[in-house]
Amino acid sequence: MTDLNDDKKRYIQVKSKKRVASHGEVFTNLREVNAMLDLVKSETERIDSRFLEPACGNGNFLAEVLRRKLNTVDQRYCKNQIDWERYAVIAVSSIYGVEIQSDNAQECRDRLLGIFAERYSKNFIEIKPECIRSVQFLFERNIIYGDALDFTNPETKEPIIFSEWGAVNGSMIKRRDYMFKFLVEKSLQTSLFNDEGQPAAIDEPVKDFPLIHFLKLSESGFLGLKDSQDE
Repeated sequence: MTDLNDDKKRYIQVKSKKRVASHGEVFTNLREVNAMLDLVKSETERIDSRFLEPACGNGNFLAEVLRRKLNTVDQRYCKNQIDWERYAVIAVSSIYGVEIQSDNAQECRDRLLGIFAERYSKNFIEIKPECIRSVQFLFERNIIYGDALDFTNPETKEPIIFSEWGAVNGSMIKRRDYMFKFLVEKSLQTSLFNDEGQPAAIDEPVKDFPLIHFLKLSESGFLGLKDSQDE
């Protein structure tokens, strides 16, 4: 696919010696990325299978996961644009990343959005701005500037919040926000509370949102808890 060829320049392993020394930043090469993903090949090709990269860099792993998922969407739904859009949004919503370098996090979001937009424009003449906005919103929510070791924003020290996205009745999306620390440690926390003002347990969200159409995810009123987590 041409999006892969256009993106090959992203697969550098070292940006600078200073970043290696300061942060141990070395990116995984494309060959190794695909070899590792092939170990769970069926999951990478399943549209709604969730992937979390806790040190996602500028997105080498997540870019390949997205391509594989979109390949499945293409194979199944390319003859019907609304179906393709619906399932492509579901595929995007299943991809998560945490990155401790803010510039890498933003580059990852931009890169994934570019892959989606390029594939979308290949398949269909009409590009719906609301679909692009929904996908952009998902990447802003799911690719987080944060420290996966202490579960917080490196600057503000506020806890990382991840959103779970669930498809309901075809075109509707249900969003629930969970504290990342809960998901990893599976323990009761009292620093955040649910909608009723009580401590949120591992099996309940810290924020629960009403159903919304998948093309309206970015609309005001649905943004919720601090949607820009790298401010």
